[in-house]
Amino acid sequence: MTIREQLEADEDKVLSAFAQKSRLSRGRDRQEPADDTRPIFQHDRDRILHSKAFRRLAGKTQVFLAPAGDHYRTRLTHNLEVSQIARTVARALRLNESLTEAIAMGHDLGHTPFGHAGERALAKLVSGGFHHGRQSVRVVEVLEHDGMGLNLSVEVRDGILKHSKGKGEIVSDNPESSAVTLEGQIARIADIAAYVNHDLDDAIRGRILSEHDLPTEVVAVLGHSHSQRIGSLVTDAVVASRLEERRQIRLSPEVLHALVTLRDVLFERVYERPDIRTEFERAERVVSELWAYFHLHADEFHARHWPKGVPDNEDLSRAVADFITGMTDRYALRTYQEYFLPRPWTVV
Repeated sequence: MTIREQLEADEDKVLSAFAQKSRLSRGRDRQEPADDTRPIFQHDRDRILHSKAFRRLAGKTQVFLAPAGDHYRTRLTHNLEVSQIARTVARALRLNESLTEAIAMGHDLGHTPFGHAGERALAKLVSGGFHHGRQSVRVVEVLEHDGMGLNLSVEVRDGILKHSKGKGEIVSDNPESSAVTLEGQIARIADIAAYVNHDLDDAIRGRILSEHDLPTEVVAVLGHSHSQRIGSLVTDAVVASRLEERRQIRLSPEVLHALVTLRDVLFERVYERPDIRTEFERAERVVSELWAYFHLHADEFHARHWPKGVPDNEDLSRAVADFITGMTDRYALRTYQEYFLPRPWTVV
């Protein structure tokens, strides 16, 4: 018996009957020999962790663009916080931690530079729209490894695709938007639990909000501090998800209402704040003007920037979207400066 087979046998003994067992995965699109050491979802997690797209998340901001301080969140730290919350819930419910972690680690691989400002810009420009969840799946299926993708399991890709909510329902009964595994549903809730709390923390650090600005009903239900709020959400997800009664990850009505209220406060007081919206509009302009330049100079784009792994006969707009999405904030600004700003004149 290999180490992997022993670990798979341990899952049968330890995990809930409702957990997605590694040996029962629907597998990968391309058949490959099983790893001797790692079950499939642990292997998927490792592939995501070592991908270029994952490393680039360190250079993509969350809400505050090019923050001056060292302690504001990036897409990378966001993914790590989502993973921590999701794993805590999965362990308490005796679900598959490796699957949960792989989805959490991979859910934002297709996010644009400049956070949702960059996504909004591409959504207006790409025919048929643009969504970072779908782009994250494209990253792991096509763009990584020079067109080979990461060849992840069906369950991980499904969870990545269905993690995002926008301002929509957090807990969904719609099979089109709800992950097929409980582990994927955990990642969906962990995503919003992480971002509303760390965005609030960053807003307080940036003196945009204070703890006193929170509605009393939110504080009464979730708590006064960052750790209390995370703890309340994790505990409620474990308690409210009565898997024997209904196979779904849920929050209680009271906690769900408090979470939605907190999200609404952030949209009103932070994300849509005039000075932050101004910065978002500037970031959108950077993305939009790069998009236009690359389309006007298709030959130059093809020679210098065509993404590896994208076929030469691919639609230009698709290739441009892939390239822009892969940019870090810093690289996008440097490229913009190269094409649109005058160079300093040097006298020799």
